[in-house]
Amino acid sequence: MTQPFELPHFYMPYPARLNPHLDEARAHSTGWAREMGMLEGSGVWDQADLEAHDYGLLCAYTHPDCDGPALSLVTDWYVWVFFFDDHFLDMYKRTQDRAAGKAHLDRLPLFMPLDPAAPVPEPENPVEAGLADLWRRTVPSMSVDWRRRFSVATEHLLNESLWELSNINEGRIANPVEYIEMRRKVGGAPWSAGLVEYATAEVPAAVAGTRPLRVLMETFSDAVHLRNDLFSYQREVEDEGENSNGVLVLENFFGCTTQEAADTVNDILTSRLHQFEHTALTEVPAVALEKGLAPGEAAAVAAYAKGLQDWQSGGHEWHLRSSRYMNEGARSNSPCQPPSGPGAFAADVGALLAAAAAERLRAYAHVPYQKVGPSRLPDFHMPYELALSPHLDTARRNLVTWSHRTGILAEGVWDEDKLAAYDLALCSAGLDPDATPEALDLSAQWLAWGTYGDDYYPLVYGHRRDLAAARLTTARLSACMPVEGGPGVVPASAMERGLTDLWARTTASMTPDQRRTFKAAVDAMTESWVWELSNQAQHRVPDPVDYLEMRRSTFGSDLTLSLCRMGHGPAIPPEVYRSGPVRSLENAAVDYACLLNDVFSYQKEIEYEGEIHNAVLVVQNFFGVGYPAALGVVHDLTTQRMRQFEHIVAHELPVLYEDFELSAEARAAMDGYVLDLQNWMAGILNWHREVDRYKAEWLGSRAHGFLPGRAPGVPALSPG
Repeated sequence: MTQPFELPHFYMPYPARLNPHLDEARAHSTGWAREMGMLEGSGVWDQADLEAHDYGLLCAYTHPDCDGPALSLVTDWYVWVFFFDDHFLDMYKRTQDRAAGKAHLDRLPLFMPLDPAAPVPEPENPVEAGLADLWRRTVPSMSVDWRRRFSVATEHLLNESLWELSNINEGRIANPVEYIEMRRKVGGAPWSAGLVEYATAEVPAAVAGTRPLRVLMETFSDAVHLRNDLFSYQREVEDEGENSNGVLVLENFFGCTTQEAADTVNDILTSRLHQFEHTALTEVPAVALEKGLAPGEAAAVAAYAKGLQDWQSGGHEWHLRSSRYMNEGARSNSPCQPPSGPGAFAADVGALLAAAAAERLRAYAHVPYQKVGPSRLPDFHMPYELALSPHLDTARRNLVTWSHRTGILAEGVWDEDKLAAYDLALCSAGLDPDATPEALDLSAQWLAWGTYGDDYYPLVYGHRRDLAAARLTTARLSACMPVEGGPGVVPASAMERGLTDLWARTTASMTPDQRRTFKAAVDAMTESWVWELSNQAQHRVPDPVDYLEMRRSTFGSDLTLSLCRMGHGPAIPPEVYRSGPVRSLENAAVDYACLLNDVFSYQKEIEYEGEIHNAVLVVQNFFGVGYPAALGVVHDLTTQRMRQFEHIVAHELPVLYEDFELSAEARAAMDGYVLDLQNWMAGILNWHREVDRYKAEWLGSRAHGFLPGRAPGVPALSPG
């Protein structure tokens, strides 16, 4: 069969290495698969299938340094996960039997108890038998923290297969942002990262949840999945009728040829690998120092990062050899089979490094403060009606009073003119049109505090490249939010006074757990401002995936969603909020607002502030296109995100209600939450259209540094 496109030249600077225990793992996994019932008689595989797929070779390449027993166990895990995938395809995807597929998936977490001594059900099929056996053999050597993380990754891998099945049922192709989010869960690379810990070194709990370690895992995941999409396009799209393939997603989104889509997927793959390297070399050492890791713990993190790197090169090598994938014409690029002929290898490596260097340099080559003219505003898709609170004028007056009281108007960053031009009470009036006067005041003041902080950090710390002071400020802001209700730090700045006041009023009736969740939302926003400063100091335009995900934090989305959720109390179970459809719903709403903000603020940020964190600029830089073309891509993406929101409300939430057997009260509460998000998006769009903050005439008349004669100093503060 003719390949649908020519495989691109992959960025893979690390040579693959082969574990010497390969034959042992192959023999063991074959016997184990037969013992679990996965071969003859399963209706899915026979021994010839297993040998052709050669998961022993995959694991020997991706885990080159572990001993024989560990390699055999890891190989068994991969035999199990690929058997699960093929079994689910035959039993539920091809038959489109969602109900039976869900019943199958619902039982599997029962075989992964955190306590190894806990009883498990009697397995009823090879998938259950394999999982029970693997869990029993793996968890004794790993901590409870690892077990919890790995079981969650495994559940995501299993449960999100329903998302793929639902999309097949509807003949629907995801949009690029939705696809990359969901592919991490469906594709299982976060699960693979957990097995890298088993084979190398467990990541210390102190850093396992930090941004640098999360980015290592996510960039690893994206690169693994995008590479797999390129090799598996023919099998998945042409043979199996899959809609979940990155090449197909980009074909559909950009309306381009299959070859162009494949080349773009490879560009994104390369960018994710560059992001991995950047994070490993800059952010990981910093977080190890910040968290005070002991030398052995820091060495464990380094071994884990190297293990992820080995997986990339080994996984690539396996794709070149496995019968599961199209790989014609790609093997000549393999490190283990270099091109032949005089000088061929040097030329090949030279071309690889030249292409990689060009991509890296592009991220640092943006010229700031370019004149771009007024922001061009397309016709945004907005299916929801705007409603405004009748208490708007009172909230405006009260916001001025509160801003004076906290000192926000006295530090040289804002004055009353700027506060009026930003009209944040108008935003709150649209976000929550039914709010009480007190609730509207609180909402407007949170918006003012967050917007002020977003302006303050780059102005005070960014121009000075003072990341140490920014981190100290961030630590003190976190200390202004005591979880147990005790005293925080004594406020020493407008931001600290504002946060101390807002925290006390917002959390007065919360439980400690609710305060902890809310504090994490505020911390995510303030820490993301430091991430922006770090990029600014390096003059590094982020890649599109990293940008869109961090943009949710810089925009304060976790804070916004926490405030929205508070109004619905305990009627909505926490597991509903954690479900894939609800997270996708929230992310679609937040991305719509973030991208819309970037379109409106393009002139303000690029021309007047020298900013690099703007989606239009990120697209310009990544794809090498001009402002109009990049604007078209971002506008298309806002439309896609809104349509995805509508799709989830119409098709996925009704199924979710049934899956969780929600009561009438819980369904009504979820409907109210959806209405809150709809009001939020309509209110955000109205605010951007109405306020002066982004308008060319106002921008041209105002200074964009400190107010004259009022530049604040940076106080020497202790984080206590």
